[in-house]
Amino acid sequence: MQTLPSNDDLLSSLPTDTRLAGRTAIVTGSTGGIGEATARVLAASGAHVIISGRDAARARYVASSILRAGGQATAVTADLSGTPDDVRTFVRHATDALGGQVDILINNAGVYPVTATEDLTDDDLEAILNVNIRAPHMLVAAIAPGMAARGSGHIVNIGSWMARTGTASGALYTASKAAAEQLGRNWAAEYGPRGVRVNTVARGVTLTPGNAAHGAVLDAMTAATVAARPVRPVDVAHAVRFLLTDEAAFIHGSVLDVDGGISHTRLRF
Repeated sequence: MQTLPSNDDLLSSLPTDTRLAGRTAIVTGSTGGIGEATARVLAASGAHVIISGRDAARARYVASSILRAGGQATAVTADLSGTPDDVRTFVRHATDALGGQVDILINNAGVYPVTATEDLTDDDLEAILNVNIRAPHMLVAAIAPGMAARGSGHIVNIGSWMARTGTASGALYTASKAAAEQLGRNWAAEYGPRGVRVNTVARGVTLTPGNAAHGAVLDAMTAATVAARPVRPVDVAHAVRFLLTDEAAFIHGSVLDVDGGISHTRLRF
């Protein structure tokens, strides 16, 4: 099988274009993994991107990397597991940094403790509910009305192939990703008639810095897929960018699977 360029190689050599020029974007959880790749791809296409996460130093590093590449980025610290007021404060600071207008919201931040149901701690339970469900809802509630008032805007939720597959662990995490898909459908119906397009990108088994130690497990999980390898974060990022472009103008409330075929195909029986 053809050897594909690595995620790092692709991100370090992104071609630039102007398809998102003049637009502003918030990408939650963009200090690493899928969020960082998405922020870099959007910035390469001309968007001014907010780099957000709990690690302020890492956020500044990603933002400075984008600036060195000729893009626009601003680091804004965010703890989406905090209080509702913490989330609202983040929205206010991010919006101010973007000049008062948010054109694109990417709900990427998530926590993913995958355990047996009885082993899920109270803290992890609260974190999943707060980061994976509450925070996107609060962000959309704060940002989408402004988009609707202007008659344009884009929201993309990052979902997961696990949202539609029963697995023997991680019940609440997978349920939170099912919620992301359903929130996207509802928001498309709620805000779409006023010019805001809302969709979900459902990632497959993805190799990120956060799970690199489990690379052998990820390889085994994807060995029988069409792609026969884990998803790269940049693959998800490219799908997100597509949904933001005029070519996707008639796509509302959809779920775009970027998963190497794991959801819909079987090579072995």
